[in-house]
Amino acid sequence: MAGIAPVSFELYHEDFHVFSQALGASFTRYGFAIVADPGIDPNAIDRALIDAKTFFALPPQTKQRYISGIGGQRGYVPFGKETAKGASLYDLKEFWHVGRDLAPGHRLEALMPRNVWPKEVEGFRSSQTWLFKALDRLGTQILQAIAHYLDMPRDQFDAAVQEGNSVLRLLHYPPMTQRSDHLRASAHEDINAITLLLGAEEPGLEVLDRDGSWLPISAPLGAVVCNIGDMLSRAVCGRLPSTTHRVANPHRERRGVARYSMPFFLHFAPDYVIAPLQGCDPTKALPPISAHAFLTERLREIKLL
Repeated sequence: MAGIAPVSFELYHEDFHVFSQALGASFTRYGFAIVADPGIDPNAIDRALIDAKTFFALPPQTKQRYISGIGGQRGYVPFGKETAKGASLYDLKEFWHVGRDLAPGHRLEALMPRNVWPKEVEGFRSSQTWLFKALDRLGTQILQAIAHYLDMPRDQFDAAVQEGNSVLRLLHYPPMTQRSDHLRASAHEDINAITLLLGAEEPGLEVLDRDGSWLPISAPLGAVVCNIGDMLSRAVCGRLPSTTHRVANPHRERRGVARYSMPFFLHFAPDYVIAPLQGCDPTKALPPISAHAFLTERLREIKLL
């Protein structure tokens, strides 16, 4: 993507301030950043992707056994279900959601559903649980850099996301046999605090720039594309934008190729109150709201509740 220079995660350890400033400048300008060298085992990522592909290749009637009925927050969400806020046409995708495992009797278990696991794919649970934890850890570190960039304590968001209602989404955009008015993912903003995306090497992800043009993102192999979500943007009163983006349909020569990606939606804990933080412009401040109430409102808007 023109204008976005990848930032090496190695700087997090070597020069945290420089890492924070480079990352924050990218978020301020685009709402997006590209994090190279994220330190996540590529072989383990490949294993998780293979297991995801194996699941999506199962017969529809088998996959439908894992529809959770809880707003799509765990398990399988079938093709043609999710519709972007304000859109009339559903997206051309199916996906699987993995959430945080909580101990029995945990104070948040009523608000964070238990995971479901497909018995047909051996190793699915272990590979996806590993990936969830790896991206959860990386996301927390990126939030530390964001906090530093905004002149807040480095650990500003640590407690808020430690028990966050975060979700790993395994996405499958099936091949297209012909042109369609539906998009693989219609223009939208993310609900959560920040999103970390694996799989942006395949063309399709586009960001709406300030001049109204769509800018394509093509990340280096193994890099993580990260963007600001509505929850964090609201908490910092728009100092970092939650930018509209989409997954465009492929060109004719790529229509027969499926697209897979694995976004991790880093959420605050359900009982965290999203309220204006230090440095906010009072004229841009919005009323406090719990993360759970905000999420519920948005899930209704995208027709998952």
